[in-house]
Amino acid sequence: MFPLEEWFTLYLYQQDFIAKEQLAISPDDRGYYFGDGIYEVFRVYKGELFEADGHYRRLELSSADTRIPLPYSIPELHAKLLELIHLNRLREGTVYMQVTRGIAPRSHPYPAKAEPVLMAYCNELKRPLQTMQKGITAVTSADIRWLRCDLKTLNLLPNVMAKQQALDLGANEVVWHRDRVVTECSASNFMIVRNGEIWTHPANHLILHGITRDVVIRLAQKLHIQVHQAPFKIEEMMSADEAFVTGTTVEVTPVISVDGVYIGQGELGPVTRRLQQAFEEYVGI
Repeated sequence: MFPLEEWFTLYLYQQDFIAKEQLAISPDDRGYYFGDGIYEVFRVYKGELFEADGHYRRLELSSADTRIPLPYSIPELHAKLLELIHLNRLREGTVYMQVTRGIAPRSHPYPAKAEPVLMAYCNELKRPLQTMQKGITAVTSADIRWLRCDLKTLNLLPNVMAKQQALDLGANEVVWHRDRVVTECSASNFMIVRNGEIWTHPANHLILHGITRDVVIRLAQKLHIQVHQAPFKIEEMMSADEAFVTGTTVEVTPVISVDGVYIGQGELGPVTRRLQQAFEEYVGI
């Protein structure tokens, strides 16, 4: 067993579990100079990967469409990540993992002989209980990213810029739109409530197919709450009764205002509260 002072510092790099300080990444890694890689962020509750199958399906989609092969089969990868969690003694937090196309001289075409490079590590993370009660604020921004937002790639500079834009304006998050049709947020999916029914953008190439998003939709259906996976515009968002984001680290968090205008009563609404409770029951926390 590793000494206690190395808790939450062990990385999985290729086939080895090593301390962060021992990790060395080549400057010729295509993930470094092209963002040529894919990733996943898993939530860990009670020492177990949450909704692992959904994450693996999305990872396989990203792998297939970017033609970045996975260095392990899904069962092998799952065993490796569970071992990483065990070695780090993680009970509640996240596991970040990425696979880059590999090490090769800088040239745009896919290299013929590069081997994929895998890295994964754990973070301790508590549930955002206070934010889930108080809610967050958001601002709108034109969604001018590329058109494969369903792929979970390392090319996150647009998301980083959007998040900073929100912070610069005193908000927590950006709500993106294309020609005033709301898509998603910089680090989460977005939903509104109108007349007791939920609306969210369809899971097509314009948004990331969120794992928590899928869970919330299933929970809403079990609660007999109608869910519309259909486009809606900024005007419909601004007149909504409630709004909330879903995501691996935010779970179900209300959005109380957008562009300085309160959504509904500007507080945690009844439908969002029901979904939070259903999510907690589903996770068993």
